[in-house]
Amino acid sequence: MAVVEGAVSRVIYANDENGWAVISIRPDDGETLTAVGSLLGVRVGDRLRMTGSWRRHEKYGRQLAVESFVHIDPTTKSGIRKYLASAKIPGIGPVTAERLVKRFGTGTLHVLEHEPDRLTEVPGIGPKTARKIREGWSKVRGLQEIMVFLQGHGVSPSVALKAYKKYGSTALKVVRDNPYRLAGELFGVGFLTADRIGRNLGIPVDAPQRLEAGLLYVLAEAAGNGHVYLPANVLRKRAAELLEVEPDELVTALNTLVQKGLVVSEPVDDGEGFWLPRLYKAEQRTTERLAEQLTSETAKIDIDTGRAIPWYERTSGITLGDVQRRALAEALTGKLLIITGGPGTGKTTLIRGLVQILSRKDQTILLAAPTGRAAKRLSETTGLAARTIHRLLEFNPVTRTFGRCRETPLAADVLVIDEVSMLDIELAAHLLDAVPPACRIVFVGDADQLPSVGPGDFLRDLVGSRLVPVVRLDTIYRQSAGSLIVVNAHRINRGEMPLLPESGRLTDFYVINRDDPEAAAKTALDLATHRIPARFRLDPVDDIQVLAPMHRGELGVIEMNDRLRRALNPSGPELVFGSRRFRVGDKVMQIRNNYELDIYNGDIGRVSTIDPENLTVTVDFQGHVVPLAREDLDDLVLAYAVTIHKSQGSEYPAVIILLHHQHYVMPERNLLYTAVTRGKRLVIIVGSRRALVRAVSNATHRIRYTRLAARLTGALADRSRST
Repeated sequence: MAVVEGAVSRVIYANDENGWAVISIRPDDGETLTAVGSLLGVRVGDRLRMTGSWRRHEKYGRQLAVESFVHIDPTTKSGIRKYLASAKIPGIGPVTAERLVKRFGTGTLHVLEHEPDRLTEVPGIGPKTARKIREGWSKVRGLQEIMVFLQGHGVSPSVALKAYKKYGSTALKVVRDNPYRLAGELFGVGFLTADRIGRNLGIPVDAPQRLEAGLLYVLAEAAGNGHVYLPANVLRKRAAELLEVEPDELVTALNTLVQKGLVVSEPVDDGEGFWLPRLYKAEQRTTERLAEQLTSETAKIDIDTGRAIPWYERTSGITLGDVQRRALAEALTGKLLIITGGPGTGKTTLIRGLVQILSRKDQTILLAAPTGRAAKRLSETTGLAARTIHRLLEFNPVTRTFGRCRETPLAADVLVIDEVSMLDIELAAHLLDAVPPACRIVFVGDADQLPSVGPGDFLRDLVGSRLVPVVRLDTIYRQSAGSLIVVNAHRINRGEMPLLPESGRLTDFYVINRDDPEAAAKTALDLATHRIPARFRLDPVDDIQVLAPMHRGELGVIEMNDRLRRALNPSGPELVFGSRRFRVGDKVMQIRNNYELDIYNGDIGRVSTIDPENLTVTVDFQGHVVPLAREDLDDLVLAYAVTIHKSQGSEYPAVIILLHHQHYVMPERNLLYTAVTRGKRLVIIVGSRRALVRAVSNATHRIRYTRLAARLTGALADRSRST
């Protein structure tokens, strides 16, 4: 790391939104150089001490990539004059800066900081202008102070920027008084960062604000792992381990959070449960809307299912099974229905039939799915436009509100939602809020797949409640029966080992045994880059997806992405910041919903252009071209290989599944099942047979703490008693 100290001679580029800047700085002991990085608030005349690393830009030459910096007040009259003239403080221009320095000399900055009432001693500065100068100076110093303070505690300039935007000139006071507010109020700042600051400031281990922040962090982390709430004993145990205190020491802090309205408590089966308020409200609203749907009348339509269903079979040239006919009849006439089943069981055929029959009855049908890929697939298979749920509900990224809600419901007679296993409790609540009382709802999905990435287990809760009508499709139909992908997906789901093709037979499902992790990684690499593209005429980047259960390890996503990129995209213009590296042509994935840019968790694209000077990357998300600024790049990762969880809702022409006993978290059956059902034309499992046997036999799945089924039972019982 290099340390450079000097005066800023020019600001070449500055983005006040994200703090990124390119500056010229004249060191005290050398020639003018260029520095780039998070340099929020830096002005011409500022004296800086910067820490960073040297790099060579193809076009602009040698640059200092700044990791951290501190302001050093100028000490000479000319330095102070230049600094004030360029600091963009209301009321101070070049003339006023000259007058201030003439009056106060090298003590000018001291006067501005500690004796602002003396500003009126300067000719031309009255009380009104003095107030403007005092307020402007406070903002400038506030930003500098929080930057210096947080960087001194090992916190990045980007966090300092977030803190300043949130708290303004009071940022330093807020953080000094309670650094744990950073974790609760700023996105991307975790408890551990706030705790490091708190411990450095000498805040006691058992300080109330620390205990409260730790409890909130554990609840938020649990939500990130799919839980809607945590039982009291689980919450206290996890928080005690994090905070290094005894569980009993957390009782008072937990009660305080409840009193403040930051946590909601409610009796559960095994004692008391605790929710974050947003998840509690979402679960309540979802329950209320489902109860309304199950107990209210639907609009009558003149339809004879005994004639309509045979008509669909004739016009489509298909023959439905008995269970399919029953499902279609219930979807046409019922109020709320779940259709669930694995691949090849005809879910799409039923959606298509529902659309074709109801279209002839002048019914308004809306189709949607949680992800863009799933919605596109739904449109292609039905011939009717389908949208993501966010688009359906007219989400406004600026206000973060939904245009379609309880007051302005959807204009629909029938609503069909596909891939419902991906629906988390908050999105389910917003969706059901927007459904008009008389509208029919058909939920379609595979209850045996992994649950949603977000909190809740919506589909499995509804199926398990036995309160919502469910039709389970379990017959593989002729058009899919010849596919080993389909056959083996169902075998795995039943706990049976997959069938393997005869030696030399070209099919769509293979298992390649590799006990050595390095051998497995090399085999997967060879398959993805050479053997599959040559044998099946598939593009190695766009058509082939490597899936792994975990991020780390020789067979983890991180290592495999590095290997695959070196093979498939070894060179080209690239952008490096910190440990991250993006290259033109890279396959990338968005890992967090960004409503402003209309890109969502799980969206895959290709890097099309890079601007290294402004640290921006343009990504083509399958026709949706999006420029990403520096602050957006934290949500972008390489996607030559992705975790199985991140592949939910997507289908790929070919998938390579890495499965090995070195994975310290043993893959569960539904994880393997989900991975296999991602492949359309080809699935290859590479790894150890022992891991495959254990995954197929491991029928357990991680319990998610939810109360939707129990709430729905209670709500329907209450409605029954009231009527």
